[in-house]
Amino acid sequence: MNFMRNAAKGLFIVFLTVVMTGCGNKADGGTKSSKEGLPTIAISGSTSVGPLAEKLAFKYEENNDVKIEINQIGSSAGITNAINGVSEIGMSSRDLKQEEIDKGLKDTVIAYDGIVVVTHPTNKVKNLTLEQVKKIFTGEVTNWKELGGDDLEIVVVSREDGSGSRDAFQEIVDYSSGELVRSAIIASGNGNIKTTVAMNKHAVGFISFEYIDESISTIDIDGVQATAENVLKQQYKLARPFLFVHMDGGVTDAGQKFIDFILSPDGQVIVSETGAIPVNES
Repeated sequence: MNFMRNAAKGLFIVFLTVVMTGCGNKADGGTKSSKEGLPTIAISGSTSVGPLAEKLAFKYEENNDVKIEINQIGSSAGITNAINGVSEIGMSSRDLKQEEIDKGLKDTVIAYDGIVVVTHPTNKVKNLTLEQVKKIFTGEVTNWKELGGDDLEIVVVSREDGSGSRDAFQEIVDYSSGELVRSAIIASGNGNIKTTVAMNKHAVGFISFEYIDESISTIDIDGVQATAENVLKQQYKLARPFLFVHMDGGVTDAGQKFIDFILSPDGQVIVSETGAIPVNES
């Protein structure tokens, strides 16, 4: 009898444990999947615009019933996704090409950004003309001593094909992909360029203003420092827009409200805090 009584108690305890565990899982599941069932805004594209978009999305989701998914895959890929309906919004760090506009794409400038030429912190060269930058990236100048630096071979680090930063940089500096020095290291994303340059005394690359830190040294262009103020004054030449792109009529109400938030005073404060340049200051 004692055996039967103990067995029954054991079964009852197991039953209670299962029920309570199940309830606990449901509660936990409700917390973890709190965004399930909400409108989703799919955004993909530029790795330059991406960090800014993520900060804006995080802040916006705090006060709005919406889920924002951001995939940093490069400007051209994001533009293609927007055209094909894979993403509601594409992110681009270059202007749209005419053939993309002809397909029905519209763009909204959410911020402006500068592109800065960067070197290893020990590099003595701190100022270059735009023409000298061109000669470096096309292989006409191959040693830092030709520019007042140490006797070190120059290692060029560039972005991958399809990068909005690369397209914008090449357009402003005035050289084509075919003219890029063949020995150039190709790095995917601003972060990879920064890391590569920070670890190589020979290296030179270009990154978005947002990625500037003490691990690399920045180069003035034609005597003008890479600052937001100089971009707004149109004195610093390496600058471009940050765009959200979408098909004409292809933005949902949720997507439009997010864009409206970004362009609002609150949204533009976040833009400024991330190191990008607000559109309402231009």
